[in-house]
Amino acid sequence: MSFRVAVVVSRYNEVVTRRLLEGARAALAEDAVSDGRIDVIWVPGAFELPAAAAAAAASRRYRAIVALGCVIRGETPHFEYVAGEAARGLGEVARVHHIAVGFGVLTTENQEQALARAGGEAGNKGAEAARAALETARVLEGLRRGTPRD
Repeated sequence: MSFRVAVVVSRYNEVVTRRLLEGARAALAEDAVSDGRIDVIWVPGAFELPAAAAAAAASRRYRAIVALGCVIRGETPHFEYVAGEAARGLGEVARVHHIAVGFGVLTTENQEQALARAGGEAGNKGAEAARAALETARVLEGLRRGTPRD
């Protein structure tokens, strides 16, 4: 694939997000996106993912963005606010900028569930988000050219 991809990654719960990043990189490589065409952008937490994704989209350097994070439920409602705003904000980036955004933000009850979804028994959601972003980028490109795919 000849275009650039931004992968925006949360440092919070980094033991999980690094594994999501590995999965995303592997999926991108499988689809012929060379490592030199992937920019990894680290942010403090999942709440900050939309701002970085919006800046990446506004730069017009990228045809796809993959957002990776991990929000683990705690004892307070903080989980709902962070996860909800990350989802809402990333969806807004996709709609406003007409860009593919792969949503790889885990929302789990505990770290064991998160690790299972970051390369464990439940697969790697980072890889799934990267694949979804690439497929959506192709669809959007086809729509722009007037050749939608089925």
